[in-house]
Amino acid sequence: MNTEFSNLYSHGFVRVAACVPVVRVGDPAFNAEKSLDLLRKAHGQKAVLAVFPELGISAYSCDDLFFQDAIQNTALEGLGRILDSSAEMSIAAVVGLPLKIRDALFNCAAVLFRGKILGIAVKSFLPNYREFYEMRHFKPSSDLPVDSLDILGQKDIPLGADLIFEADDIQDFRLFCEICEDLWTPVPPSCHAALHGATVIANPSASNVTIGKADYRRSLVSNQSARCIAAYVYAGAGPGESTTDLAWDGHALVGENGEIQAESERFSRNSQVILADVDLGRLVKDRMTLTTFSGGSGRNGKCSFRRVRIPLEAPRGRIPLLRSVPRFPYVPSDPAVREERCREIFNIQVHGLAKRMESTDISSLVIGVSGGLDSTHALLVCARTMDLLGLPRTNIKAYSLPGFATSGRTASNAKKLMDELGVSGAEIDIRPGCMQMLKDMGHPFADGSPVYDVAFENVQAGQRTSLLFRIAGAEKAMVMGTGDLSELALGWCTYGVGDHMSHYNVNASLPKTLIQYLVRWAASGDLFGPGASPVLHNILGTEISPELVPGTGGEGPSQSTEAVIGPYELQDFTLFYALRYGYLPSKIAFLAWSAWRDRETGEWPDIPPEKRRQYTLQEIKQWLSVFVHRFFKISQYKRSCVPNGPKVGTGGSLSPRGDYRAPSDGESAPWEEDLRNIPGTDT
Repeated sequence: MNTEFSNLYSHGFVRVAACVPVVRVGDPAFNAEKSLDLLRKAHGQKAVLAVFPELGISAYSCDDLFFQDAIQNTALEGLGRILDSSAEMSIAAVVGLPLKIRDALFNCAAVLFRGKILGIAVKSFLPNYREFYEMRHFKPSSDLPVDSLDILGQKDIPLGADLIFEADDIQDFRLFCEICEDLWTPVPPSCHAALHGATVIANPSASNVTIGKADYRRSLVSNQSARCIAAYVYAGAGPGESTTDLAWDGHALVGENGEIQAESERFSRNSQVILADVDLGRLVKDRMTLTTFSGGSGRNGKCSFRRVRIPLEAPRGRIPLLRSVPRFPYVPSDPAVREERCREIFNIQVHGLAKRMESTDISSLVIGVSGGLDSTHALLVCARTMDLLGLPRTNIKAYSLPGFATSGRTASNAKKLMDELGVSGAEIDIRPGCMQMLKDMGHPFADGSPVYDVAFENVQAGQRTSLLFRIAGAEKAMVMGTGDLSELALGWCTYGVGDHMSHYNVNASLPKTLIQYLVRWAASGDLFGPGASPVLHNILGTEISPELVPGTGGEGPSQSTEAVIGPYELQDFTLFYALRYGYLPSKIAFLAWSAWRDRETGEWPDIPPEKRRQYTLQEIKQWLSVFVHRFFKISQYKRSCVPNGPKVGTGGSLSPRGDYRAPSDGESAPWEEDLRNIPGTDT
């Protein structure tokens, strides 16, 4: 495989490390060597940033030993040792030490790269409560007498709490350092730094452990990374710190926009390096999209930051992702979370439909039930909505509308489901009406020729929708849409008088893979009674097909939807990253390859082994090409006039009144061009 494609740095990711070395209190020479060991490991793992604990060269728990010349001098010598030994490593390091500046001590974090001190961050907020007495030893950054420093033979080193370090060769890598307590304040310095461009926040910390504190610390890191839309690299002090009055758990964390990507083993007696691949492209895209984030920078004009260049180059060669890429981004992999998410989605849909029925003073619904996934789920939502409003389920006028290719299995499932739910079910054979229309059109099929073209298919879709609307008019009811987000994205729906149109569509922002899990959730929990559950499981096991073209001998359909437009699990994966983050096809392919290349590993939420698939890069590229053409080139006009329906997830919707607005006559050329950057094979 092309090494550039298989390198995470080619796709907007960077690998960072949070390091927790074993220390000896008051032994900077020992501590420097232990830090160097971890720095070498992080460098060997292709990380470009390594963050070490607060005052890690001296150890945090020195107390009044900080005033001793021996500690101050040997801490500086330890920094020099790390500088000399890291001269050949292409990795930035953030190391903590006490520094005497003029006539005061400051709690500092030096940013090192290739034998040079690029800058020195200084702690702003010094805790002086309960077990903390930092103001006894240190001064805050606001008391700095100078803004640069000469140490270890280097002159004019930037000094302060206002430094943002920008990498030369890694796009969007902008580093800011705050130290321990800075994070625990009402408005951490990193908030201002993020508004001025910092995308990676380093926090050398020495937070001791007490009961429950780790959970709070984890929340702080997660929430601050979300608030700043940044990566947050937190390295806490660990084994070897003094236990005179305190204890330490060596807690290290890496957060990315609200998600914890990596976490150390707490209470380990050994040194640790935790690695995480953070997606800078995602962070920048979210900042660009969220106007309230960029709008906040103007209100922080009083804060100014100095820029420091890091001559950092991205590592070359094949560097696959370490982070796990979910195969089903719309579906939580954790069963407990998935259970709660399904319940919440169902409530959103039900309450959205209930509001629409109340506001239009309509108490009856009309829906076509095919025996497929989408209409099944929509019917379940309709049934629960009637329950919520205290209306009989017989107010749902459900119709099975068999055509020329309707299979016995789907027809049977549709009837059984309507019976089990207690709705007003009926069947209307659309073939006579379709034959009349085909005859009026002069279509060859009306004369007995087996011509199964688009017109033949659309006549059936149009006949179904036309019947539903006419019935709704007669019944003073509302036509329920059943089409899903995946179909809308790929243009897999018949425009206008077809499955494209309805009075209200509860499935409008649900992708196919999520609907599968919602139906499975309803079936597994017997939410609609034990009689409905076997039917729902049978529907889940039915191949997805539009059932418009007869098979050989006229028995059942000859069509497989996924054979035409691609596997839904793969196309939903693409849809998520294209719609939510606007990624290039090459980046989506890299993520898909990372997620799907191994059938045996990764997350498989409730999918039996025999149905688990893996995809080669060639297959990923093939279906990406289909997605790009259909999504960007030929389908937008269908999305520009979709019926109302509730947005459900943060993955986005395609309503022009909501998340997505695009010209109906746009081109796909830029995306087609980027497809060429994807190699054709895995080797």
